[in-house]
Amino acid sequence: MIINELVGSFNITGRNQDEEGIAYKGILELSIDQNNRINAKWLINNSQAQFGTGFFKDNILVINFNYKGDNTETYKGVVVYKCMTKDVLDGFWSEKHGNPLYLGTERCYRIGTQKNEMLN
Repeated sequence: MIINELVGSFNITGRNQDEEGIAYKGILELSIDQNNRINAKWLINNSQAQFGTGFFKDNILVINFNYKGDNTETYKGVVVYKCMTKDVLDGFWSEKHGNPLYLGTERCYRIGTQKNEMLN
């Protein structure tokens, strides 16, 4: 797989980094900058925007992300996706101030793919 194949929009389902593993949904948009690095933008539960930059190698995508919390404090973390195909990403993530006993999880399906249509 090559980096250009990852460009596009994905529906996501995930679980938070806590004991309850509270579920969420959203959209992930991936693009590439002039240095061949990944730019990412998430919209979680139609309300929370998150942004990140990262890199891709050997079908692994690593993105450092950040977002403003409800208290306007900036939160930071990292997400690692195993690129199962160009249409399916399987990931886990951790935030700096998240519960260190848990990892968040996320699954991404390219918008318009058959698998994604079955989820809706």
